[in-house]
Amino acid sequence: MTRFFFGGIHPDEGKELSSHRAIESLPAPTQVILSMSQNIGAPCQPLVKKGDHVNLGQKIGDGPGLCVPVHASVSGTVVSVGPHMTSGGAMAQCVTIDNDGLDTPDPSICPVEDIAALDSAALIDRIREAGIVGMGGAAFPTSAKISSALGKCDTLLVNAAECEPYITADDRLMREAPGRVMDGVGVLMRIFGLREAHIGIEANKKEAIEALRRAAPEGVQVHILRTRYPQGAEKQLIQAITGRQVPPGGLPAAVGCAVFNAATCAAIAEAVYQGLPLIRRVVTVSGLAVSRPSNFLTPVGTPYQALIDAAGGFCTVPYKIVSGGPMMGLAQFDLSVPTVKGCNAVTCFTDAERSETAHPHCIRCGRCAEVCPMRLLPLYLYQYERKDDADQLARLHVSDCIECGCCAYICPGRLPLVQSIKSGKTKAQQAAAAQKVAEVARTGGKA
Repeated sequence: MTRFFFGGIHPDEGKELSSHRAIESLPAPTQVILSMSQNIGAPCQPLVKKGDHVNLGQKIGDGPGLCVPVHASVSGTVVSVGPHMTSGGAMAQCVTIDNDGLDTPDPSICPVEDIAALDSAALIDRIREAGIVGMGGAAFPTSAKISSALGKCDTLLVNAAECEPYITADDRLMREAPGRVMDGVGVLMRIFGLREAHIGIEANKKEAIEALRRAAPEGVQVHILRTRYPQGAEKQLIQAITGRQVPPGGLPAAVGCAVFNAATCAAIAEAVYQGLPLIRRVVTVSGLAVSRPSNFLTPVGTPYQALIDAAGGFCTVPYKIVSGGPMMGLAQFDLSVPTVKGCNAVTCFTDAERSETAHPHCIRCGRCAEVCPMRLLPLYLYQYERKDDADQLARLHVSDCIECGCCAYICPGRLPLVQSIKSGKTKAQQAAAAQKVAEVARTGGKA
């Protein structure tokens, strides 16, 4: 606890609502909706059609490039292949399966008899074929992340911070299945050829800390970190544990680090040792608008409404329902949207928690700059976005924003800073692309 990252905040945790609830296996719904866009990168192409019978764990979508497969989370019959609303607010190609209730396993699911016989390439391929993505919310293809860090990484970090308020999915997973997390860490150590790994966990998870310490093999260190949001962001975790600072625009590999979420490690263990694809994950359903905040082991593709029903439904009319936590989650307007691999929570707020104002305005207090963990100037990014000044947005490194929400949380004027910065990123990217096209036209395509 001798190293700290810049900025950060201490929001109300809200974790007490669900942290005492053991993980419950949520029965698979009568119908699952599996999006073909469950990772950062290219979407999958469906490998099945209407009327096909599929088995539990069968690959139903895949594609080239930065893409990982999607697998059936139930056995049954494909009833449609087409657009469906997703939690991101956009339509995506989805495969809808009527559950036959049998959970007939696909023949492709088979355990590894001798993991020692698998080299790094074979292990990475097994992780890729299992469809594993970053389960902390980013959903970047894990196999691609591993491959890009090979030969550059001398330090393996496991993100067990789970700093977002209300969410307790990883906390419960680490308490109840620490050995599975450690097995996944061991696989990653084997791939990278490292003898050590470092797990960073916030001090507010005492039971998880003890469980991890008991399960940790030789070479795996558990670091207790100060409870401060956004401790779980990659660059902040790296700085807190190693003291290294990732340069602007850089990736963790630039400072010899590779970071993987604790739930991702557990999924890696299941994929390598048991041959199980990523077809289920722990999801926290919480908030003051929910009757019984809980943690559910949920089949991917389960509609949000089924999760809320399992948590006892609403105890009051919700003001807002968010996919994820209150800091980085996305507000929902349709509870028929399905869970995806990166969904770790559904949080439901009451009207008493409303914090908007009718006339947001900047009072030039500078508090947003004080708490920004990336040392940006959110108030200026907000102003230049409103002026459509893409050059100034780029000069102020708008692309380095991690959209953690610290600035919006602390702003006394209630400015929509995060939404504005997201828009600013798009404007800066579009301006850069247009400039590149113009340069190519000017030079006739010559370098």
